[in-house]
Formats: sequence, structure tokens, C-alpha cells
Amino acid sequence: MKFASFTHQGRAAWGAVTDGGVIDLSARHGARWPSLRAVIEQGALPQIGDLAAGQVADFAVADIAYSIPITQPEKILCVGVNFPDRNAEYKDGQENPPYMSLFPRFARSFTGHGQPLIRPPESVQLDYEGEVTIVIGKGGRRIAEAAALAHIAALTLCNEGTIRDWVRHAKFNVTQGKNWDRSGAIGPWIVPFTDESQLADIALETRVNGEVRQRDRTSRMMFGFAQIIAYISTFTTLVPGDVIVCGTPTGAGARFDPPIWLKPGDVVEVMAEGIGTLTNTIADEVL
Repeated sequence: MKFASFTHQGRAAWGAVTDGGVIDLSARHGARWPSLRAVIEQGALPQIGDLAAGQVADFAVADIAYSIPITQPEKILCVGVNFPDRNAEYKDGQENPPYMSLFPRFARSFTGHGQPLIRPPESVQLDYEGEVTIVIGKGGRRIAEAAALAHIAALTLCNEGTIRDWVRHAKFNVTQGKNWDRSGAIGPWIVPFTDESQLADIALETRVNGEVRQRDRTSRMMFGFAQIIAYISTFTTLVPGDVIVCGTPTGAGARFDPPIWLKPGDVVEVMAEGIGTLTNTIADEVL
């Protein structure tokens, strides 16, 4: 089952997305679980799945506006350069870096499925990065790699939109190019994580205006999902609802000659087996 955060007629809500429409579980159970993060904190994803079963949809999908699934996460951490072909783009002679690259993103730098990514007036270099994303369900510090997958609550998708020239403003960090308001997207929903086979070999693909730009499989990631959780939890305590964006394949717009930047009117789709499709258009920021 798929669970989403959304707004309906201006009211923030969460519920289940089905073939028949959207079941507003927040209207029924919001006093107990005011958000999907609260559901995850209480380990209640299986319970709300049972509560949604057999319920009639309250509205059509077309009547809601998707928000990012976990609307107020404590942390959003992103893994950079996590596919071999992506690593080769840097041409630094390093086959496999010994440690993963990480950077933070703020929740307001993301928007939901179906919403436009915003290109700021300061730069035309808005780029896409399709990524599989995990949501932490069970928190912890110094989590052993062998036990790490048990700490995942759900899976989702991310278009980790980036302002390319701004990631090069400094010598060692990319944070300022990664955190423009509504420059990326997460969603459309979360899919509960049940066993490691869901993550073993996911086909991940990004399309721009129907053209395949990125394509790879999670089995080829240099740092696997369990490694990511174990490494991050060494230096920071993970808590339920934390979001970890796990890396993008080669093929971003910056790597074309000349580069191909996103522009108003473009449609970007990030697709992954067993999770769904995250779709966004592009719009210029209105000042």
C-alpha cells in the first residue's frame, strides 16, 4: 500500500493512495497520528494499512496536491557519487572512494509530486538527479551494518534538483547549490519496507520530456543501503522519519556537451520498480 501527505482544499492531510482514489486517514485517525512521521515514530505503518483496507476513497487523486511524504523530517541527508559510472565522471583516478560523500538538504528545498521545480533568477543551471530514497523507522546510533535494514520504515523517490554553478562556489562543499527552495522533489508517496528483496536490485530511471537520461540499478551502488545507514549513524543519531537520499546514476544534464539545463515547460520523471513514478514540471520563480 502507498501512503502520502497532501493538501485538500487547503487542509494538510495524509492517507492511502489506491487505484480508486485517496483515503483520508488523517480525518479518521489524525488525533492519534497527526502526520506520517508520527505514524512511523509509533511503528504503525502496518496498522494503518489494515485500517485503510476496504475503505472507500474520500477523493480523487486529481483533487489533492501532493506534499513531500515526511513533511517535517529532523534530517534529510544525501549521498553523492554513489554509482560507478557517476564516479568515473570525475576523472580523478579513484576507483572506489573509501568513504561516501554526504551533504544535508532542508525540507523546504523539496516540493511534492506534480508540483513544479523552481528555477531561481540567480541561475539557469537547474539540473535533475533521480534517486531511490529511504525513510528511517527505527532510530539508533552506531547501527551495525548487519542490522541496518531493519531500521528502514519505507521507500520513496527523489529528484535531487541542483543549481550546478552554485555547488562550485566553494572548495569542499555543495550545500548552497543543493538547498534552493523547491528546487527538488520527494514522493509521490512512501511504500512500506518489508524485506531486503525490495532494495536488492531496483531499476532506477530518469526521463526528461520522455527521453531516458539516467538508468541504473541499485545493485551497482558503491555504498549499499545498509552501509549508508551504518556509516551515517556512526556520527549522528538517526531518528524515525529521517530521510536518506541514496545517490544518482550518470546522465545528469551537466554531463552533456554542451550541458542541458532544465527549463520551464520540461517534464521530469523519476521511476523505480516497486516504488512508482515521481513527476515534476519546471517553472521560473515568481518574485
